[in-house]
Amino acid sequence: MALRDAAGKGLNVRGATAYVTLEPCSHHGRTPPCCNALIEAGITKVVVAILDPNPLVSGRGIQMLRNAGIEVELLPADSAEARASRELNIGFFSRMIRKTPWVRMKLAASLDGTTALSNGASQWITSLEARTDGHAWRARSCAVLTGIGTVLQDRPRLDVRLVDTPRQPHVVVVDSDLHTPLDAPLFIAGRALYICTSSLNGSKNAEKKAALEARGATVLELPADANGKVDLAAMMLELGRREINELHVEAGHKLNGSLIRAGLVDEFLVYLAPKLLGTGAGMSNLGPLSELSQAVPLQFMSTDMVGSDLRIVARISGRDVF
Repeated sequence: MALRDAAGKGLNVRGATAYVTLEPCSHHGRTPPCCNALIEAGITKVVVAILDPNPLVSGRGIQMLRNAGIEVELLPADSAEARASRELNIGFFSRMIRKTPWVRMKLAASLDGTTALSNGASQWITSLEARTDGHAWRARSCAVLTGIGTVLQDRPRLDVRLVDTPRQPHVVVVDSDLHTPLDAPLFIAGRALYICTSSLNGSKNAEKKAALEARGATVLELPADANGKVDLAAMMLELGRREINELHVEAGHKLNGSLIRAGLVDEFLVYLAPKLLGTGAGMSNLGPLSELSQAVPLQFMSTDMVGSDLRIVARISGRDVF
């Protein structure tokens, strides 16, 4: 795209230096090798922020460029540029190394941690500015994950509407018994909808499965856990196999708690509104814990004001090291 942009502006890049956030690929994937494009363009030096973790590429791209006589500078792994590049590609690194997506859980709550009133009302706890920012995070994800409870109660679309986006993220629904309505607003043309059921219930509900697939959904029959529900760890591996890099979770407290207890959440995106709501639904059904040592340790990555709300990005301690 950079080379195409330069050509479109009538600029000659022969003899230029290219700066890349990730090692240029040396194999045919969705596009031809970037190395070939750089060589053919007459680039004489390439500065690489970080090696590609893909075993099809790692080191081969740099070697291909050097074999063509191009000078290659690989930045130190602990440099600020290398760390920033890794963060930029963190979902890709997660999928390449762990075989699972980078899982980010989004939460919107009052200052006392209430995400919905006792009657289920939750629109809107946070400001329009916070909701717009949340849509930007949706837009950067490959897929949005929710549970059947949220689908039935809120009938969400889970699409990107408040910011411009070149494509809509896929949607993943954890639905052990295939209760997703055929008229759910999730069915939006042009994007993938994955409905995850357990192998025990998928065959039992073959007729409903066929109806959902006729509407365009892909029903994934996954291993069942001890309670007959979807094995969430197996689901993450399947989503990784389907090339989901970043998974954005917008679910209720039950599924949130299940994901946290299973150790499957990497990062939290939390919007706290300057209000107190008292008793209602919490952020997650995690406890009760009997000792403080059982707490999930977090590291605050950033705290920012978004409109009148506070946005906190927190990461499971040590989780960014795969």
